[in-house]
Amino acid sequence: MIANLASNVAMSSWWMQVLPCLIVGGCFLLGVGVRMFLLPRLLRLASQTRREGSEVVIRAIRGPVIFWSLMAGLYLAMKCSKVPVEAVDVAGRALKALWIFSVAWVGANTFAQLITHYTSKWQLTLPTTSLTQNLVKGAIFVLGALMILDSLGVQIGSLLAALGIGSLAVALGLQDTLANLFAGMYVTLSKNILVGDYIKLESGQEGWVTDIGWRATKIQMLSNNVVIIPNAKFGQSIITNYCLPTRELAVLVEVGVDYASDLDMVERVTCEVAREVMRTVPGGVPTFEPVVRYHGFGDFAIQFTVVMRAKEFVDQYLLIHEFLKRLHRRYQQEGIVIPSPIKAVQFKAAS
Repeated sequence: MIANLASNVAMSSWWMQVLPCLIVGGCFLLGVGVRMFLLPRLLRLASQTRREGSEVVIRAIRGPVIFWSLMAGLYLAMKCSKVPVEAVDVAGRALKALWIFSVAWVGANTFAQLITHYTSKWQLTLPTTSLTQNLVKGAIFVLGALMILDSLGVQIGSLLAALGIGSLAVALGLQDTLANLFAGMYVTLSKNILVGDYIKLESGQEGWVTDIGWRATKIQMLSNNVVIIPNAKFGQSIITNYCLPTRELAVLVEVGVDYASDLDMVERVTCEVAREVMRTVPGGVPTFEPVVRYHGFGDFAIQFTVVMRAKEFVDQYLLIHEFLKRLHRRYQQEGIVIPSPIKAVQFKAAS
C-alpha cells in the first residue's frame, strides 16, 4: 500500500512537470493551426464576398496569432504548475501588459490601413495623409498605454492630473512644434489642399502635394525635387490650387496673324486644329469646343487667344506643344501669314 502511494505521488509529480509543457506545446500548435488553416480560409471567404476591410484585419493578425497563443499557453502553464501564486500573478500582469501592447500595435497599423483604403475608395471627409494616420496610431497607443497602466494597478486619474500640469510646461517649450502640428491638422481637415493636388506657392514653387505630415508638407516639383515647408508657414501662404474646383482647366494660347488675313478663315482653321489636338493628344478634353477670341491690333499683327481645355495642369504643356506645331503647319498650307516683328533702327552720323 505504501509502495502504491509512493508510486501515485511520483506519477503525480511527474504529471505536474509534464503538464505545463503539454499546455505550451498545445497552444503553440493551436496558433500554428489557426494561422495555416483557419485564417487562409477566412481570407478566401472575405475575398469572395469582396469585404476588403475584413481582408486587412485577417492579414494583420496572421503574424502575431502564434505569439498570442504562446502567451496564453505560458500563463495557463504557470497556473497549472507549482510556481508560487505571487509569481504567477506578477507574470500574468506582465503577459497581459505585453498582450495589450501587441494588440495596440496591430490595431494601430490595421486602422491606418483601413483609413487609407476607405478614404481613397469612398472619398470620405478625412483625407489620407501621414498626419491623419499618425494621429489614429497615437490615439490607439495612448489608449493601450492607459489600459496597461490600469492592469498594473497604477491610478490613472492622478497620473492624468499630473500630466495635465506638466503638459503646460511642455507646451511652452514646444510652441513651434505644436504650431506646425495644429496647422497641419487645419490644412488636412479643411480639404482645401489634398495629397495629389498640383499647387503653386506665392514664393513661386509649384508641384504636387505628396504628403502633409505632423511637422511639414512635402511638394514634389516638375524637376523631381521636393520642397519641404513647415506647416505653420504653409498654412499662412497664398496658394493657388490648380485642382479646385475641378482638375480640368482652360489652356490659353496667344497667336497673331497678318493684317491682310481673312479673320473668319483664320478662326475656322484655328478651331479645326485645336479640336484635332484635344481629340488626339493625351490630356486633352475631346468634348470641349475650342474658342477663338480676337482682342487687339498689335504693332505687327492682329492678336487673338485660343482657348482649349486640359484634364490636368501638367497636360497643358503637351497640348500647347502639339498645337503650335500643327497650327504652324496648317497655316503654311492655307497661306495664312504669322508676321515677325520688324524694328527700324536709325543711326545718326557724328557731326
